[in-house]
Amino acid sequence: MAEILIRNGFVIDPTRNINGDVADIAIKDGQIVEGVGSKAKVIDASGKVVMAGGVDVHSHVAGPKVNVGRLMRPEDKLFKSPHNQKNYRMESGFSIPSTFKTGYDYARMGYAFVMEAAMPPLHSPHVHEEIHDTPIIDQAALPVFGNSWFVFEYLKNEEIDNCAAYIAWLLKVTKGFGIKVVNPGGSSAWAWGLNCLTLSDPVPYFDITPAEIITGLMKTNEYLGLPHSMHIHHNDLGNPGNYETTLESLRLAEGVATKNNFGRDTVMHSTHIQFHSYGGDSWGTFESKAREVMDYVNKQKNISIDLGCVTLDETTTMTADGPFEHHITNLNHLKWANTDVELETAAGVVPYVYDKDIKVNGIQWAIGLEMGLYATDPMRTFITTDHPNAGPFTRYPRIIKWLMSKQAREETLASFKHTDKVIDATDIHSMDRELSLFEIAQMTRAGPAKALGLSNMFGGLGVGMDANVGIFDLNFNDMPADPEAIEKAFSRACWFIKSGEIIVKEGDIVSHGNKRTIWVKPNVAENPQVIRDIQDKFLKDYSVGSDTYQVRDYLAPNPYVIEFDVEA
Repeated sequence: MAEILIRNGFVIDPTRNINGDVADIAIKDGQIVEGVGSKAKVIDASGKVVMAGGVDVHSHVAGPKVNVGRLMRPEDKLFKSPHNQKNYRMESGFSIPSTFKTGYDYARMGYAFVMEAAMPPLHSPHVHEEIHDTPIIDQAALPVFGNSWFVFEYLKNEEIDNCAAYIAWLLKVTKGFGIKVVNPGGSSAWAWGLNCLTLSDPVPYFDITPAEIITGLMKTNEYLGLPHSMHIHHNDLGNPGNYETTLESLRLAEGVATKNNFGRDTVMHSTHIQFHSYGGDSWGTFESKAREVMDYVNKQKNISIDLGCVTLDETTTMTADGPFEHHITNLNHLKWANTDVELETAAGVVPYVYDKDIKVNGIQWAIGLEMGLYATDPMRTFITTDHPNAGPFTRYPRIIKWLMSKQAREETLASFKHTDKVIDATDIHSMDRELSLFEIAQMTRAGPAKALGLSNMFGGLGVGMDANVGIFDLNFNDMPADPEAIEKAFSRACWFIKSGEIIVKEGDIVSHGNKRTIWVKPNVAENPQVIRDIQDKFLKDYSVGSDTYQVRDYLAPNPYVIEFDVEA
């Protein structure tokens, strides 16, 4: 690979506590190095901000529910792409972009890694086909475990070692990254038209509760010592008053210690927490409880969160929380698709419009931003939209603008039909805090990389790290700049170098780069009982054999495997 020298940029790198120092970044053989030779390609970053490539901890960009969304929403393709480049694939879609547009858009924003946040194990080959089809960005996928019949039976019997052996096997065969939990117990209950809205609701036919599932999977995660903590979508998503269930769920992490060699210090990652921080007892009394939830998160150091910010767009909701999607279609009366995946999970897809003239949507918008502004530790608080559920990932720059600029927030708030009602139900109008570029780098780069156990590769610009570098048209000495300049700069990087190769030049894609699929392989001692249980379940209950369940190597042709031994 060519040597590259990025000269004289304002470097923002929380991993080394660098905040706007003018410095050079040297790149060779795909890594950041001390220095390069005189023939290195020089990029003049004078007057611009230099950051590590972005890390998205939670997004829905590949797999069956994403493709169901594409199929059921041809109108989404009417949001036409402005890009038309020779030798590059056609781009389509807004809230559910094509695989090609997904890779291109993340690269234009300067992102290097994206986590597919909910992989049904039975459909893992499809997930990896789409990951392979997505250019440029490194990706991984989280298999869902919170409604697995295997997990229910092992945890009900307090067999953490057996649960760990099963999860280790499944991570290997699906090429997965970690433990994802969606509406624990509730999506399984949905097979009988039911749900688990509280942590004490028993899962039908299994005599186990969501609290027991969450606690058991946290213990299993730490038994294995996986790079990432247990990644949870809490029960009672999206309902007024659900913040109490959220706090009860978060408290289950108290006293749980980490066991890993990957640098993370959290045992629970609470995802799209905006959707779980609602007060009131009806839509008429709907209000923000961001302060109450963040007061707890700020104190409980072994929890990380991502925001799930509402972006006020027409979008497509999709989640393995099947009962919630049925609830949405009863609210907005739009079309609905539902898919159950045998013994594992459920999923639904419903279009949705976050309308600034609807009071509830305005309050949702405020809650996501309040949580970011209330955060005292940006290294545990990450910017997401739960793409595409609260809005498309291409709106991250707009969220950054709102978090960095009270003026931008006030302008948006003033445009609402029910401005006074939104102010009465939230704290957003009284919040003067404006986040810095350093804090944004923590929330979009260093923090999520650490929480994923990938801080040796992503999130920083130290020597030896992967050479993922974004250059943005912002002047560190004139911040906060015009709010619109912030959004414009983060929407389209001037330059983006991925794994040492120039991918974006002056805002345009110039290379497809060399992407990787990252997956985790924990080696556990052979467990005859679990092997027998897997064989029996596939023979009796699944419609496919275990051989067809596996992700073959050709579906992940450029893997980065994190392999380690697990001590009993």
